[in-house]
Amino acid sequence: MTIKELNNPFPITSVCRADLVGMGFKERDVKKINDAEMSWIASKIGDGIMTDFWLVLEERSKQVLANKK
Repeated sequence: MTIKELNNPFPITSVCRADLVGMGFKERDVKKINDAEMSWIASKIGDGIMTDFWLVLEERSKQVLANKK
């Protein structure tokens, strides 16, 4: 496997205003949230995700590899 292959990223998630509308927030309220505030929200979601990221990554990787045996 090449260095390029080893470092090929696979996107995990993103967030957009439509997600907020989908959760039940009113569109008129969501429109009040500016890009900087959306970035802040995304950052905080990222912080929460990273709490369990390494554990989940290890568990799911082991699961996939076990299915290859």
